[in-house]
Amino acid sequence: MSAAALAKPDVKGFYECRTGSIQYVVSDPLTKRCAIIDPVLDFDEKSGTTATEQADLILDYVAQNGLTVESILDTHPHADHFSAAAYLKERTGAPTGIGSEIVRVQKLWKGIYNWPELEADGSQWDHLFDGGEHVPLGSIEGRVLYSPGHTLASVTYIFGDAAFVHDTIFMPDSGTARADFPGGDARQLWRSIAEILALPDETRVFIGHDYRPEGREPRWESTVGEQKRCNAHLAGMTEDQFVQLREARDRTLPMPKLILHALQVNIRGGRLPDPEANGARYLKFPLNALKGAAWG
Repeated sequence: MSAAALAKPDVKGFYECRTGSIQYVVSDPLTKRCAIIDPVLDFDEKSGTTATEQADLILDYVAQNGLTVESILDTHPHADHFSAAAYLKERTGAPTGIGSEIVRVQKLWKGIYNWPELEADGSQWDHLFDGGEHVPLGSIEGRVLYSPGHTLASVTYIFGDAAFVHDTIFMPDSGTARADFPGGDARQLWRSIAEILALPDETRVFIGHDYRPEGREPRWESTVGEQKRCNAHLAGMTEDQFVQLREARDRTLPMPKLILHALQVNIRGGRLPDPEANGARYLKFPLNALKGAAWG
């Protein structure tokens, strides 16, 4: 079946300039039911301040367009921003979801953080999605692709002709996502991307980040056909060539500045650390746990 014959949901992207992240509302025009994908909780690492300005933009859009939130979905545990899933569940009552392999990520980071009390069973979300599982969106039947490589738990959500591919593919002029985080793998990433590019050429591709190469305006939508023809890391590449390119590039990249901040929040479904006896919340930092120092 061609993408033209598929349902065409409405998609609204919200670009978050501090981290280059895009959060989405995808909605069924017929029923006015929607899903929120990869929402961002504001965090200023210099002051340690959190806020809900980005997530509130989503709530305003939902209210202004008469939408009902059916689900709040994360594509993976993000390493560069906090997830606002817990906040949005509190505000909307909608269930949260993420890929079922999040349990493996929790177990991995439980060790890195020396966090014996962390429940590494995915219970922080309402639903854990397996690859191939269906995801309802009003009258539109969505589905999940398991898309590891960037992380162990990455998934792609497909609703009609719209694929939310998170940190696998970027815009064609930016190539692809890194695969050197704990649990990442460049060869797995290539194979996950191949599944995405097997979708009909007309499929709309919505990315997780845009870093605005050469200062251009932010962009976050392309098509499968465009990606196959023009992606700087994919067009004309073999699997082995891609793996060589991706691993060489990753060796030059420092770790994201918020990875140690964000993972302890995001492997708990966007929940901030519990308040301590004085009422304050504290993040925990393991020293020398990751490679990729800025001077390396």
